[in-house]
Amino acid sequence: MNIRTMVIEDYASAYALWLQTPGMGLNHHDDSEAGIARYLSKNPNSSFVAEEDGVIIGVILSGHDGRRGFIYHAAVAEDQQRRGLGTALLDAALSALAQEGIGKVALVAYNTNGKGNAFWEKQGFAVRDDVYYRDKAMVELVRIDT
Repeated sequence: MNIRTMVIEDYASAYALWLQTPGMGLNHHDDSEAGIARYLSKNPNSSFVAEEDGVIIGVILSGHDGRRGFIYHAAVAEDQQRRGLGTALLDAALSALAQEGIGKVALVAYNTNGKGNAFWEKQGFAVRDDVYYRDKAMVELVRIDT
């Protein structure tokens, strides 16, 4: 198994993995190939894929705005889970963010994503009950829930 920096050529495999992962929240704009290309161009060193025999079996999309890090999509193929791939991908992302001077990382996980939330809890990501997550769509978004 090899963990390496994600490049746009990984998009089709990464997107297919995201679609197969229960609890993911995608949309047709931000998660399109053009949207991911934009993201990777702004954050070229902090997203990673895990591959085995040339097949992508895990991916983490992470980056920062210069102040805070953020993890957007993390997934490991279901038949590859419980091997430490999620932790290895997270460690790679956190290390890359730390190298860029980032000291705090956030993420959003749907409350119905039991397996994902258990992973994040185990990794030390706390649930905050003192804030409200808010967003505003500036374009019409087609939501894709897995």
